[in-house]
Amino acid sequence: MSEENNIINQPAGEAGANADTQEVALEPAATTKEPVQAKAEEPVTAHDDFDWSIDKRNVSSYSKEEKEKYDSVYEGTFKAISDNEMVEGVVVGLTKTDVVINIGFKSDGLISLNEFRDLPGLKVGDVVEVMVVEKEDREGHLHLSRKQARITRAWERIVEIHKTGEVVTGLVTSKTKGGLIVDVFGMETFLPGSQIDVKPVTDYDQFVGKTMEFKVVKINETIKNAVVSHKALIESDIEAQRAEIISKLEKGQVLEGTIKNITDFGAFLDLGGLDGLLYITDISWGRINHPSEVLKLDQKLNVVVLDFDDDKKRISLGLKQLTPHPWDTLPETISEGKLVKGKVVNIEDYGAFLEILPGVEGLVHVSEITWANTPINAKEFFKLGDEHEAKIVTLDKDSRKMSLSIKQLTPDPWNEIENKYPAESRHKGLVKNITPYGVFVELEPGIGGMIHISDLSWLKRFNHPGEYTKVGSEIDVMILGIDKENRKLQLGHKQLEEDPWNALQDTFAVGSVHEGAVIRKDEKGALVQLPYGLEGFAPNRHLLKEDGKSIGADETSQFVVIEFDRNEKRIVLSHTRIWEQAKADEKEAENKERKAEAAKTKKAVKDIQSKVEKTTLGDLGVLAELKKKMEQGGNDAAAETPAAE
Repeated sequence: MSEENNIINQPAGEAGANADTQEVALEPAATTKEPVQAKAEEPVTAHDDFDWSIDKRNVSSYSKEEKEKYDSVYEGTFKAISDNEMVEGVVVGLTKTDVVINIGFKSDGLISLNEFRDLPGLKVGDVVEVMVVEKEDREGHLHLSRKQARITRAWERIVEIHKTGEVVTGLVTSKTKGGLIVDVFGMETFLPGSQIDVKPVTDYDQFVGKTMEFKVVKINETIKNAVVSHKALIESDIEAQRAEIISKLEKGQVLEGTIKNITDFGAFLDLGGLDGLLYITDISWGRINHPSEVLKLDQKLNVVVLDFDDDKKRISLGLKQLTPHPWDTLPETISEGKLVKGKVVNIEDYGAFLEILPGVEGLVHVSEITWANTPINAKEFFKLGDEHEAKIVTLDKDSRKMSLSIKQLTPDPWNEIENKYPAESRHKGLVKNITPYGVFVELEPGIGGMIHISDLSWLKRFNHPGEYTKVGSEIDVMILGIDKENRKLQLGHKQLEEDPWNALQDTFAVGSVHEGAVIRKDEKGALVQLPYGLEGFAPNRHLLKEDGKSIGADETSQFVVIEFDRNEKRIVLSHTRIWEQAKADEKEAENKERKAEAAKTKKAVKDIQSKVEKTTLGDLGVLAELKKKMEQGGNDAAAETPAAE
């Protein structure tokens, strides 16, 4: 293709400057395109030689196969790398803040100068190992890191040393919670406080800044975390001594030891170069909350070897095993049916354990606390450390179990329930619990029952029994029924008085008017307080006053009874009916008055007609006037009658 076809509408200066570049870019395209030959018979015009395959950037396009070919040639000129790969790079530039690294990729990478603080003499041309964090970030830059490369290499060395058990040297850089931070090969590792020395260490600051030898004792591949120990090096020096002692150990052997440390779960004893653990459960046959209750630091005592592990170098010791088990030496005073005293040492949902003797415990089940049939929460009845007297119900020395009872200290009151609490008898009780449907009352320990919400009052209706009484209050009750089998009493409170509804039926007869105060109002109507403690209900449509407004809460007014139901204990009231009835009565009175006047006039006319045999013109006038008045009165009465109805 000619140069004129490669450079179109381009200034001469730019064409000359880009001639080489354009020729390189277009040369492959020129070899694949057929030259345009003008037909001999067609006339040649000014633009017949224009190459339409060249885009607006003056660059010829390639076919798909050509593009893939040259892309592969282009990519092949660079090194193939992947994210998180470790590579070597050459320092090609240094700035005040960054180091420019060439790894043979499309572009160079920048690494902060802070990551080369351990190389103060870094210069251009130096070869360093870096990690490819990201080949192309959002801005298209190559992201490298020397810090992550160092950490990765350090981790590989730590993992290898952990396998081989070699000793490493590290610098204690700082103190942290529970131990120290140690720099090993440029990576931070953790030195627990318990691994600093064979003896407990309380002052960690004295080790900060020191270079010490360690062993890598634990690694976590997932989070790349390592734990080192200086104590392990010290222990290796006395390992031979420990091995000799363990080789002479036997189960059941009694040794003398010195308490060197006390924890929540037990005490560690020095057995002369070898440590043993005395668990809290092996200190005493009885229960103890903490080993410090019976042991002290540096105290010497004899212990028995319960178990030992040659591989793990663990020795389990026992102190209580030096004395007989209390269950094997129970005194005669502890037998079934006997009364004992014990201290509460454990509380569960199902009951409480009483310690009768050190190591000898009995269970008081919740069902053995009281004769009452109501559920009892053991954690509310018992308190740790409290003493209780109980009766031994069962005793099994082989399984070392004992069941106790508190309720059996007294006779079962339900055996004589009919005599002490006969039906319709009156008593005073204590409110123990309140539910939405009733009140639970205790008459005496183990004896109680429920008052249903409907049996609290003859006159008032409660949404919740808590509106009438409270827990802990005393209340008078009447025995309505006895369920001996289920150990329950049916109680009533309103039954202590006669039903006032029977006596008030005449007082609040339908149509009677009473003064009442609205005590509560809702979307349905109003609750009205009436005389004698009764309450009635007025629907919203019966609360309208003559002026069109409605009676509000706390307002007092006159109400008429429109319904009285003694069985359902319901009174329905209306204020509207009062003034509506008054208007109706007034209209009815007017109609009666008009009718009476019309009748009187009619009678007068008849009297005159009967007395006068012949009429005169004057008489006819009088009669006509009376007739007109009589008719007018009758018409007015007829017109008023439908309205009154």
